[in-house]
Amino acid sequence: MTTTRTLETAEADIVYDIYGPLPTADGRPPLIMIGQPMTAEGFAALASHLPDRTVVTYDPRGLGRSTRRDGRVDNSPTVQANDVHALIEALGAGPAEMFASSGGAVTALALVTAHPDDMITLVAHEPPLIDVLADAEAAKHALAGVRDTYESNGRSAGMAAFIAMTSWRGEFTDEYFAQPAPDPAAFGMPAGDDGSRDDPLLSDRSWAITSYRLDVDALVAAPTHVVIAVGEESDGVFTGRTSAAIAELLGQRATVFPSHHGGFLGPESGYRGKPEAFARRLREVLADAR
Repeated sequence: MTTTRTLETAEADIVYDIYGPLPTADGRPPLIMIGQPMTAEGFAALASHLPDRTVVTYDPRGLGRSTRRDGRVDNSPTVQANDVHALIEALGAGPAEMFASSGGAVTALALVTAHPDDMITLVAHEPPLIDVLADAEAAKHALAGVRDTYESNGRSAGMAAFIAMTSWRGEFTDEYFAQPAPDPAAFGMPAGDDGSRDDPLLSDRSWAITSYRLDVDALVAAPTHVVIAVGEESDGVFTGRTSAAIAELLGQRATVFPSHHGGFLGPESGYRGKPEAFARRLREVLADAR
């Protein structure tokens, strides 16, 4: 049973989906899943492998079905954290458990900082925070290169550059920057340019996510059990390195999950992971955190 609702706030209408009953059937808190720029449908496969849990997914403001009227186009983790806080209050079921991935993991870390009583456990999967890296300045240059390629040549070229950046192993050295621009056709993407420049992944609209600065003291002091998670295939690549660095700052080692950055995704995504194995691992981690 899936129910779709809309949370109306002064600045946005936030659309969210509830898989299962509220209040929950077993008394456990709801399991909230958030991403960014990925929207709710990206968690459908993972939710299907957790049929005994009440799962809540949402579209961040301005993305997917959620609209905004704040006059902005940037994706700020602190703004989105306040939206998720409002969502938890609207559910009336806090403190919750949360699985958050990529930019959503950054939003979730901002939520723990601002509202530490909202969550019992947070599993933050591969948060892409540049400033935790030893080669942060080079990483910023690499990200700017993706943006510049997108602005100059469109989505296919920008996505090819993004894949090249996020699959590069190790620090961003002169060797990385000396590479020729990748051919979109090599990734099965069409040539051409549709003229749009508003992609939240390839433009600079989500740079507030990657440039967010952790408040390590607040995270360590919070009652929330924060688990930094990383895919087994992400060792050495951008988000694998950021995950390891964040975990170290929090006095832990990154907890390994199956597959890659999108390891929870089903075959419909085009970036298939291992959602069934991922769900089993998520169960184990949440149980261990209790």
